[in-house]
Amino acid sequence: MRKKLIEVDLPLDDINRESAREKSIRHGHPSTLHLWWARRPLAACRAVIFASLVDDPGDCPEEFPTEEAQRAERARLHGLLKRLVVWKHSNDAHLLAEARWEIARSVARSRGEAPPDRDDRAAVLNYLGNKALPIYDPFCGGGSIPLEAQRLGLRAVGSDLNPVAVLITKALIELPPKVADRPPVNPDADRAGLSVGKDRNRQQLPPDQVRGGLWRGAAGLADDVRYYGCKMREMAWARIGHLYPKARLSGGGEATVIAWLWARTVPCPNPACGVAMPLMKTFQLSRKRGNEHWTRPVVDRSVKTVSFEVQNHDEDVPAQGTVNRNGATCVACGGTVPLSYVREQARSGNLGEQMTAVVAEGDRRRLFLSPAEEHVRVARSAEPTWKPRGDVPAQARSISVQIYGFTQWHQLFTARQRTALTTLCDLVSEILELSKQDGADEQYANVICTYLALAIGREADMCSSFDRWHNAGDKVTGVFGRQGVPMIWDFAESNPFSDSTGNWMAHVEWVAKVAAQLPAGANSGVAHQADAATTIHADNGPVIVTDPPYYDNIHYADSSDFFYVWLRPLLRDIYPDLFAGIQVPKQEEMIASRFRFENPRERFESLLNQTLRLIRERCSPEFPSSIFYAYKQQEEEREGRTSTGWDTMLTGLVNTGFEIVGTWPMRTEMSVRSNAMGANSLASSVVLVCRPRPENAPTATRRQFLDALEAELPKALEQLTREGHIAPVDLAQAAIGPGMQVYSRYRRVETIGGEPVPVREALAAINRVIAEYDEQQQGDLDSPTRFCLDWLRQNGYREGRYGEAETLAQAKNVSVEELRDANGLLAAAAGAVRLLPLEHYAPSPQGRLGQMTAWEGTFRMAWHLSREDGRGTEGAADIYRAMGSNAESVERLARILYNHYDRKGDSRNSVLFNNLVTEWPGIQAKAQAPAEVRLL
Repeated sequence: MRKKLIEVDLPLDDINRESAREKSIRHGHPSTLHLWWARRPLAACRAVIFASLVDDPGDCPEEFPTEEAQRAERARLHGLLKRLVVWKHSNDAHLLAEARWEIARSVARSRGEAPPDRDDRAAVLNYLGNKALPIYDPFCGGGSIPLEAQRLGLRAVGSDLNPVAVLITKALIELPPKVADRPPVNPDADRAGLSVGKDRNRQQLPPDQVRGGLWRGAAGLADDVRYYGCKMREMAWARIGHLYPKARLSGGGEATVIAWLWARTVPCPNPACGVAMPLMKTFQLSRKRGNEHWTRPVVDRSVKTVSFEVQNHDEDVPAQGTVNRNGATCVACGGTVPLSYVREQARSGNLGEQMTAVVAEGDRRRLFLSPAEEHVRVARSAEPTWKPRGDVPAQARSISVQIYGFTQWHQLFTARQRTALTTLCDLVSEILELSKQDGADEQYANVICTYLALAIGREADMCSSFDRWHNAGDKVTGVFGRQGVPMIWDFAESNPFSDSTGNWMAHVEWVAKVAAQLPAGANSGVAHQADAATTIHADNGPVIVTDPPYYDNIHYADSSDFFYVWLRPLLRDIYPDLFAGIQVPKQEEMIASRFRFENPRERFESLLNQTLRLIRERCSPEFPSSIFYAYKQQEEEREGRTSTGWDTMLTGLVNTGFEIVGTWPMRTEMSVRSNAMGANSLASSVVLVCRPRPENAPTATRRQFLDALEAELPKALEQLTREGHIAPVDLAQAAIGPGMQVYSRYRRVETIGGEPVPVREALAAINRVIAEYDEQQQGDLDSPTRFCLDWLRQNGYREGRYGEAETLAQAKNVSVEELRDANGLLAAAAGAVRLLPLEHYAPSPQGRLGQMTAWEGTFRMAWHLSREDGRGTEGAADIYRAMGSNAESVERLARILYNHYDRKGDSRNSVLFNNLVTEWPGIQAKAQAPAEVRLL
């Protein structure tokens, strides 16, 4: 059982950077197939799976006998991994072949076999399909982990209790291989590679999808999804197009409506007023410069009505909206009512709707028009023939619409929206038969309809009375722009027949683009519906990579019902087991819902431990298991003691028989090098790397554990910082891995009295050793730098007394005058001393080349990296060369300064020095390059 790369070292900064970058990737990205909550980034999943299967060179002495050879090989593997996590390379056939062969080589090494020929891609894929263990995720959710396992050529297995999650995962890993390389059946498809666009205009497909008339991967499926989606639009327009009239323009002509904007209303309780009070967060329609627009309420007291007029100036428009958390204000009489009154009226059926504006398609800009009576009449004429069944949960953490009378899911849609969605649903069965007439067999017709059903799920999110009008981007945003369904006062009703946000063909195109990019030609995958606490689909000892839910962060089942009630009638004949229930299963869900369960935290922890125990029993002992876990730093009081979810997970792993061999913080919310306030100081999740602990593991005393920890953890920290170049922001979390490995390799750690030493105490000991290591690093620095560090901790950049500075300087074997005159680190005058700030270290002709302290070198490099007028890594490399042999102390000091500012909560400065460390390899490379290379 050789150590894997994930147990030793990862290029964490590159993985985090690409994971964060995925947030801005849209077209073709699997996350756009259908909405799911809290997906793990594909880059992180791909990296974890690859590194979990590839041997670390340090455990392959027969091939890499020296430390130098091992470091070189590890660097080569890191280089491959750095390329592999970049999204634009995710379907690079050459790169994937290289990664698959590396995995196959490690598998062959463990089996004592020769690996397949690296140039024979089919043989490598076949070898992985037959000899490599499958990757299994028992909480597959949006399918990120199984998809990336499949992309790497492995057998992928996923399961989830939630049928919507299982459907999404099936569409990602199970269905595409069944139709791989199959040409489309639609009559408009050109077998030479021409596809149907959103308006049935032909467009050339990318050459990697169609070559020589052969359709690659799922490109044929994508073409059929586009074609039959377009047919659905034509058929739907013929039936309900009259419900979506064009807007008449004042200068003549017409324009297609993008969205109708509405405000909810309640009766004003003032007897002298009595109007229907419009409830609006704001009257501004657009904040785009040059196209600012507002809608102005116009009160007609004679008939007690409020109407709206759109204008491009804010004169006579109320500065604030009419509703907030405290209550609502009547635009007619100025009276106010508490929010309790609004809720009471809503529950009594008195919540109305009033159109406030119409948004239409213009020439490169949005047109904002006053409501037309004809448009109001048409909207209210819709008569849906069907409505989805299902209750909104009476109480849920992320859904608050119940208190306003929205107790059925169908109530979240206007009559016109229900009509549109029902029409699209009805058409799916017609498309099923039409595709069969065009040559599709039963299985392929079902696959086409599955992807069209997912497009309807996307449409439901953008076709609800809980969609918002985003006045900064001039677009409609879906219900789940946030992780839940909060009350929305003024909403946007999008036009599914427009060419703008929320239209039907846009959703079809999103789905088709994802299908075309899926690794359909890789080994097949499978998705099951299963309760992870009772059923693990792990018959042949798979490699476990998973992302379990975190307490009550997200109530998946409650929110999934929004989609399930539309998907069930569409797909229950195709997937009868998956859509057997009226709603998504909830009683078995592993979340700590206080609305659903007694003792929710205890129940969650019990189910989590039960699942971990099953995983421990069934996972492969040859490979580490990796668990993504949401990391929450805030602690909570429970039963008189401090407890955290982090502590709970570690304790659960140890108690169920796992040895923790690594902890890697994955930061996915913001860019790694973001200068936002503290944006890169928290991990959004931590990957826990575990192996089954041997049954005969020994018991240790607390003293034995501490001795082992103090002997082993500093060496691990040295490797993480010197070889791994782990950024300071990640070091404390990454160091928990080797620390917990010491603790968890024992069956039990006991006090003298025989009581168990809890994980919390072990974590405290690990943090203490890390602090001692930091202190030791400070001791290796030059005397002026050690003075500056101590003075910084005591005074920051404020003035301090000269006498105190001199006393401290003598203890460091320097003087204040030397620090001021020779080193240029202090300002000292009139009995006061202060450290010079970063601005002082701008480049100057008087640079002290050859005698620069670590302090001065660190601040000069930081200046170059942080200032617009700095020279980035080039300028930092110049400082590196000027410092000579003392340059390496800069990285050490930057880590110490990061820790200092991080503890103080000073995010601006902590980011500054974290950035210096993450750039260090590039600075070194530039500084050590030959002069002729530097000139290039």
